[in-house]
Amino acid sequence: MAATKTAAKRKSAKVLTDVERSAMLETIKERKAAARWNPDTARAEGEKELLGKIAEMNASERAMAERIHAIVSATAPGLMPRTFYGMPAYAKEGKNGKVICFFQPATKFKVRYSTFGFQPDAKVDDGNMWPVAYALTKLTAADEKKIAALVKKAVS
Repeated sequence: MAATKTAAKRKSAKVLTDVERSAMLETIKERKAAARWNPDTARAEGEKELLGKIAEMNASERAMAERIHAIVSATAPGLMPRTFYGMPAYAKEGKNGKVICFFQPATKFKVRYSTFGFQPDAKVDDGNMWPVAYALTKLTAADEKKIAALVKKAVS
């Protein structure tokens, strides 16, 4: 009888939160859309999706995301704008280009701060241990310079 209760409990347990499930569904939709993109229009399609996600953000997050978009686009014009789990992201060129960096608004996962992060293919290594994500509550000129330097290093 105890085994039956345990099995029932496992079946009813939520594996993903509603927010995580939503992010997973968004990435499935993104991948299906990207598979249909024409290589000649992929950059424009990715940027359209990215700007659409930025437009959905609240004012303070939208301002940060717009500045980050401008910084990444100017610093690493070879990165392709796209979305990643429903967040603005920048990937290596090509159909299967790996995401290098992304912006996660605080409201996405209902956390205290937004994040600018890097994926494993970003070359931000610094010894045996280095940060791969940075908390953001606002952007100053110094922060923008640091982001530009990190992005430049990431794609080097």
